[in-house]
Amino acid sequence: MPKWGCRHYYTYKLCVYNIKLQAKQQRSTSSISNCSTSSIHTATMSQASSVLPGLLPFPLCARTCTPRWSLTSFRSGFRFRTMASHIVGYPRIGPKRELKFALESFWDGKSSAEDLERVAADLRASIWKQMAEVGIKYIPSNTFSYYDQVLDTTAMLGAVPTRYSWNGGEIGFDVYFSMARGNASVPAMEMTKWFDTNYHFIVPELGPDVKFSYASHKAVHEYKEAKALGVETIPVLVGPVSYLLLSKPAKGVEKSFSPLSLVNEILPIYKEVVSELKQAGATWVQFDEPTLVMDLNSDILQAFTHAYSELESSLSGLNVLVETYFADLPAEAYKTITSLKAITGFGFDLVRGSKTIDWVKDGFPSGKYLFAGVVDGRNIWANDLTASLYTLQSLEGLVGKGKLIVSTSCSLLHTAVDKENETMLDEEIKSWLAFAAQKVVEVSALTKALTGNKDEAFFTTNSAALASRKSSKRVTDEAVQKATATLKGSDHHRDTSVSARLEAQQKKLSLPILPTTTIGSFPQTMEVRKVRREYKANKISEKAYVNTMKDEINRVVKLQEELDIDVLVHGEPERNDMVEYFGEQLSGFAFTMNGWVQSYGSRCVKPPIIYGDVSRPKPMTVFWSSIAQSMTKRPMKGMLTGPVTILNWSFVRDDQPRFETCYQIALAIKDEVEDLEKAGINIIQIDEAALREGLPLRKDEQAFYLDWAVHSFRITNVGVKDTTQIHTHMCYSNFNEIIRSIINMDADVITIENSRSDQKLLSVFREGVKYNAGIGPGVYDIHSPRVPSKDEIVERINKTLGVLGSNILWVNPDCGLKTRKYSEVKPALTNMVAAAKHLRAQISGTK
Repeated sequence: MPKWGCRHYYTYKLCVYNIKLQAKQQRSTSSISNCSTSSIHTATMSQASSVLPGLLPFPLCARTCTPRWSLTSFRSGFRFRTMASHIVGYPRIGPKRELKFALESFWDGKSSAEDLERVAADLRASIWKQMAEVGIKYIPSNTFSYYDQVLDTTAMLGAVPTRYSWNGGEIGFDVYFSMARGNASVPAMEMTKWFDTNYHFIVPELGPDVKFSYASHKAVHEYKEAKALGVETIPVLVGPVSYLLLSKPAKGVEKSFSPLSLVNEILPIYKEVVSELKQAGATWVQFDEPTLVMDLNSDILQAFTHAYSELESSLSGLNVLVETYFADLPAEAYKTITSLKAITGFGFDLVRGSKTIDWVKDGFPSGKYLFAGVVDGRNIWANDLTASLYTLQSLEGLVGKGKLIVSTSCSLLHTAVDKENETMLDEEIKSWLAFAAQKVVEVSALTKALTGNKDEAFFTTNSAALASRKSSKRVTDEAVQKATATLKGSDHHRDTSVSARLEAQQKKLSLPILPTTTIGSFPQTMEVRKVRREYKANKISEKAYVNTMKDEINRVVKLQEELDIDVLVHGEPERNDMVEYFGEQLSGFAFTMNGWVQSYGSRCVKPPIIYGDVSRPKPMTVFWSSIAQSMTKRPMKGMLTGPVTILNWSFVRDDQPRFETCYQIALAIKDEVEDLEKAGINIIQIDEAALREGLPLRKDEQAFYLDWAVHSFRITNVGVKDTTQIHTHMCYSNFNEIIRSIINMDADVITIENSRSDQKLLSVFREGVKYNAGIGPGVYDIHSPRVPSKDEIVERINKTLGVLGSNILWVNPDCGLKTRKYSEVKPALTNMVAAAKHLRAQISGTK
């Protein structure tokens, strides 16, 4: 990056694109015959000089356009001025996944705790300084985490489950990572989705006997760390009420126990933290209370009033921000939060919660600050700066000058880090985007404009990019639009009942009771990853690549046969990611090199960008599935990712309804399903791991989502024969509340996460829900390196047999095995198969 800071570099790059676009338009009308690099550079400098008055022209390296002076000398000649701007949170993984690699090196024993801490400190310093240089006033601290911010709060409160043998004192990496990942002797804590995102948090386990203590001083340490670097920050804490509402009763505690009853037990810890922050010099503190956007009853809302009233004296002398995000606040929640005396400012998501503006219009507390989240923290499209500025000006008229703070809609944790790392991305598409680093710049630009210092060139370039996207021919495909329009006249149910289909499938497949299978992926070795990278970089031939993948598939097939697994998978060595792999073969998608987003811990995903209409130019998986089936006489599953999951795990276009895009993807997957069937694949798994994730947070919006999401899945397989068995898979969400919609998907078999959540799924069947299709509740947690014993798996299956019949029950892990090592996978699957055989013998002996 040029050394004058990301704000000015981003402006420069936008100017470059604008000049190139103008030159292209001029060439098309024969106004000019050529536009050289030097002419673009000269024109760009002319535009940029208006953007950076007093700084340009300056001595530049002719090839790189980089100033010849250093950042240090630049700082000495230009003082950054902070303005009323705020960032809710920022990605912690690093622009090149530095945290991921540091974590995994530490877990593997290849580096020390000090090495890990050094990488983390460098990342934090870089983030804080970046925001300071752009002029952000309210810079967050304590949003960095080695694994998860909710787990950090559990550590802060000393709420460590007894199985981890913690004996008090400051919680270190050993206990912290054992809670997150488990260890050789005990399993990890439950992990589930963070509201309606693809981020996962570690669910606190609480009970009436938990003894809370101040056991992690991370929030104070990071505030002091930033201050030592010359950066004043606003420490961020997960709010006490949201923390309790996100918790669950610990194992052995009555399921009726309400963690919220512990609010008076945890408030003393929060008071200690606040006291230390004040002593360290903090002037603001931010409490994240995202549960306020949910449908909460009056008792829960009263808990918010009680908690912050109890904290009021401790908060005296501090400015306090309560931050909400991901949806509108219900009217009663808005009244509750804005009536809290201890609170100085209120943060609202005005992207996904635009209706909240109506509550502000009806009344906003005098003298308080409104943190207006107008820059989207959940997507990667450039902000419509003109529209956002209009919104901000309207709000300023309501709350008063000096009381409006420009902010992001939520933490930028859910976006990629910096688009300037995308050197291979199409320039036109790139101009439409804003990653976290660019969103920080957008917040700064809007703040300046609101205070009368509008950057006209920056706004003009932004408008040009928006216009380019709107008019681009690559966005719209009329044939796709017409095909999608025809879908709305049918519900796309298969003609035969699931019971009849299962009977026909069993005649063809001849599977034993309690059939065993895995979810899809097998461990990806360094050699497989290397070959895939080399093929993508054109360093090896297609023949060499295909031969290596065939060898790996054969290895996985033979291993499964040796383990005596009943229904096999090919292991997916050719796939980088379950969504990206398909997106790369569909039209309307774009891809990044470094657009990584944290999913949990060290696990990062690189969401595709859906910028246009979606279609399938050619078959995507038939070649590999056919090869795999030719290697064995056992059934081989064809492995696909479903339309809802592709949608929810992508950065989705925002210029048409999400369901329209989902229907387009469903038609593409339908073509693939039918080609797999023609190729002789008798079992096809269409993963919908993210179906629950997309469920709106507000109940009045959920039925519509579930209707089109379930419809999209049914579209994919409506045309297959009764003898073709359709599987789906779901993981790491609370499925009980949508079980009726899951049944309505009409899949023949569903495999679903169950073990890490302590078999919570089974409760819905105990309550009388009838399920007639095949079902495989996961028998062991694949996100932990721990290998379960045969007896442990037998116990889990027996619990499941207490509520589900052996005629429909499958035995499988919770999820895919891609992130595990073969040294973990082989013994775990050996024990899983042994457990299934043991129970088959028992069941046969009783008949």
